[in-house]
Amino acid sequence: MIMPRGSGQLLLPANPLFIAVSLLLALVVDMVPVGRQSAMPDVLALVLVFWNVHQPRRVGVGWAFVFGLLVDVQHGALLGQHALSYSVLSFGAIALHRRLLWFSLPVQALHILPLFVLAHAVSLAVRLMVGGMWPGWPLLLAPLFEALLWPIATVLLLAPQRRAPDRDANRPL
Repeated sequence: MIMPRGSGQLLLPANPLFIAVSLLLALVVDMVPVGRQSAMPDVLALVLVFWNVHQPRRVGVGWAFVFGLLVDVQHGALLGQHALSYSVLSFGAIALHRRLLWFSLPVQALHILPLFVLAHAVSLAVRLMVGGMWPGWPLLLAPLFEALLWPIATVLLLAPQRRAPDRDANRPL
């Protein structure tokens, strides 16, 4: 298999426990009661897209729907609002996952940005259809912040897979 240009090394397989812990930590970060601002990035959506791109067989649309329902219950939102937006987001990420990995991290962030915009637009449309209030123009900043966090999330979440399979005294990494 030809390796993508951006990857300089082969990665170890992703540990399913690490995937689950990272998703649960992202859910906990989204549940921290700091006051919901419309420009705040959705960390759970970012981590879901990351795992949809890197492990589409393990984290799919079904998991996105389940986590969306959990976020709906926690935020007191219309049941299914975040579930629908996370499902659309995950479907788009899985559709792009083969092509996306050939690009560098900044270009990947540009490719992911329309997905985040679409997810926020779906959530906003559902909220407005049931009579919700307009959250304000800062809502347009949230997808941009999520796209800017993409390189950081990629470096952090791929770090356990970049370890050497056999550590020894001559090769400490």
